[in-house]
Amino acid sequence: MPVESSAAIEITAFDWGPPFAVGLVRDLRVRWALEEAGLAYRERLLDVTRKRGADHLRDQPFGQVPTFTHDDIRMFESGAIVLHIAEGCEALMPADPAGRARAITWIFAALNTIEPAVSGLATLDLFHAGEDWAKARRPSAEASVVERLQQLSDHLGHRDFLEKRFTAGDLMMTSVLRILRHTDLLRRFANLERYKARCEARPAFEQALQAHMAGLATRQPTAVTR
Repeated sequence: MPVESSAAIEITAFDWGPPFAVGLVRDLRVRWALEEAGLAYRERLLDVTRKRGADHLRDQPFGQVPTFTHDDIRMFESGAIVLHIAEGCEALMPADPAGRARAITWIFAALNTIEPAVSGLATLDLFHAGEDWAKARRPSAEASVVERLQQLSDHLGHRDFLEKRFTAGDLMMTSVLRILRHTDLLRRFANLERYKARCEARPAFEQALQAHMAGLATRQPTAVTR
């Protein structure tokens, strides 16, 4: 629910992205968490064709998005921001200590156990597909992803969510699984495919995705400066 500039929360996002990145840039994760929490925010779109200025690098030393600003709180890294939002939102974080601990655990499992393998494969496929070294590396990279997906599928079983109900852990895990959309790997695991679709069907995700897509469609750059 982006609003006018009076909103206290501000996030940054890019104003354009290549087709393979649209719907995957990490501001979407933060937008989703804010929508689940019912928190209004404003977006500050960064010109993707320009080098990041000193003001942005102060908040995000690596020049990436998103950043999150709320009063005197300044954060970067989507996982940290989602966890911060979830800590004040029972819709994303159970109130009981055991449920809270499990939700936090799944946030880190998505980022530290599943995403490295998934992102490694995506990097090969989307940036280096025509290179000989990438072709040689790909079978083992895919095998690593399949192994992790099998383990995740085994845990999920017939449940709707990773634990008793939807939490920030599911938000982050679904966000990571979406990176595989250029492959057919998720189709090998029917319960994971259903799980991802179930999470994506949440109104908060649909609202976040719409805002994310609108932000990325504001320009068509001729060159991008890294």
